[in-house]
Amino acid sequence: MCETQSSIHRIDSLDDPRVACYRNLKDRELAGMGERFLAEGDLVVRRLLESDYPVESVLLAERRAGEIAPLVSAGVSIYVAPDRVVDSIVGFRFHLGVIACGRRKPGPALDEVAAKWSGPVTLVVLPEVTKLDNLGSLLRIAGAFGADAVILGERCCDPFYREPIRVSMGAVFHLKLVRSRDLLADLRRLRERWGVQLVGSVLEGRAEPLAGAARPERLALLFGNEAQGLGADCLALCDRRVTIPMKLGADSLNVAVAAGVFLHYFTAESYL
Repeated sequence: MCETQSSIHRIDSLDDPRVACYRNLKDRELAGMGERFLAEGDLVVRRLLESDYPVESVLLAERRAGEIAPLVSAGVSIYVAPDRVVDSIVGFRFHLGVIACGRRKPGPALDEVAAKWSGPVTLVVLPEVTKLDNLGSLLRIAGAFGADAVILGERCCDPFYREPIRVSMGAVFHLKLVRSRDLLADLRRLRERWGVQLVGSVLEGRAEPLAGAARPERLALLFGNEAQGLGADCLALCDRRVTIPMKLGADSLNVAVAAGVFLHYFTAESYL
């Protein structure tokens, strides 16, 4: 918590140009306004304020101002509006009177992240997750189980869209996110340069069952697209293929649920 020295401005209408980013809530419009993003809701905004992401402003309903304004760092504009004004913003059931506008920062390169590795390493690799809610859940799970980094493939959706930020419960602000420009080349480097074992999560009956699967010191777990799973190009690079055996006719799990099962297993105290 910090003593705020920020200016508090009264806003009576969303037509005020100072709060334009809160009117233009579409992700693509926000990105076009200088790579901005929105954090919605008490907990998510708190996690943004605790992170090293730049925060441009915070918009608060009057009923929340006394609680949230003292948490805002000096130099960040605070806009306070009547409850009815803030509650008219699309997404009210999520933000509940607390919204912040942040700016993206350059993500770390793989080499930068790898240079800090020592001891066991757990990576999550997402070549092509295309559903925003799934990506948000995956990020939340990766953070909960202490993943050292999440590597996003070229076709993976944007983690700074509103829904992944919200569903991740702000985990996106504290994870090391590496956006790969050439995922196959990066996977080869993980294996050959840094000794990371690539483990593909699959639905193959001949694959190694998760129960009893040995954990290497440096592990990258690959989770595929929601419909097609891992592509043949990624699978060809995997050192192992591991599956979760299922019963009662189930043929698959939601990708985020599967990731939770894998990460719980491979980050157990018996391994680390």
